[in-house]
Amino acid sequence: MNKKRKEKMVFLTSSPDASYQKDGKWVTGPFTEKNGFLERFRNACPLRPRVLLITATPDEQEKNQEMIQYFTRVFAASRIQAEAMRLLERSTMDRLEEWIPSSDVVILGGGHVPTQNQFFAQIGLREKLSEFGGVIMGISAGSMNCADIVYAQPELAGEAADPGYQRFLKGLGLTRLNILPHYQMVKDYTLDGLRLMEEITYLDSTGREFYALEDGSYILCAGGKETLYGNAYRIADGIFTMVCRDGEWIEL
Repeated sequence: MNKKRKEKMVFLTSSPDASYQKDGKWVTGPFTEKNGFLERFRNACPLRPRVLLITATPDEQEKNQEMIQYFTRVFAASRIQAEAMRLLERSTMDRLEEWIPSSDVVILGGGHVPTQNQFFAQIGLREKLSEFGGVIMGISAGSMNCADIVYAQPELAGEAADPGYQRFLKGLGLTRLNILPHYQMVKDYTLDGLRLMEEITYLDSTGREFYALEDGSYILCAGGKETLYGNAYRIADGIFTMVCRDGEWIEL
């Protein structure tokens, strides 16, 4: 029988798997072994974990079905045999009260931060997870929404130019840290005619600090500590600093 951990463990990831493209098609890989992620995640899970996926796209059922099929393959490729793989979206949101206490692992999927944040608020996820004693994995937007106060970095066309766009939102309160995922991909992006990092995010970091993670890097929150593994950068008061490299770790 599964026994839930008494201690909550939160993995804040940019992208946690090692899937890759071959001949223009995606091949599902296991969770990445980079920076010891797979080993730490596997050791945190019970032998046959009951997994709950919470989507960032609550109203897109087709995409959500692809998500659950994808993670079923990733767990299998990682040699983690899930006892159950359940999906929380709009049509199943009334099952949250039942599913949270009967899950060992909760995965917060990637997507559009404000859309996911609104869904999390609607289902009262902050309160539900405050009492959860298992493993939580945030992926991209899911990691960003784990913060107490979320930095919703502008992403879609028009958001950077919109004075009414809310860049700071109430999150799940699982960490004090603000995560910026996929840094190796987005570092040269422009949005609404502005450089995403230098002309948007650096300015938003005044009086704050953000941690930009490359895929394969992550932060583990456990035992009252927040430990960063892999290539990562600190952005605070407009100053950009590399703080950790692959194969290394630092306590934040």
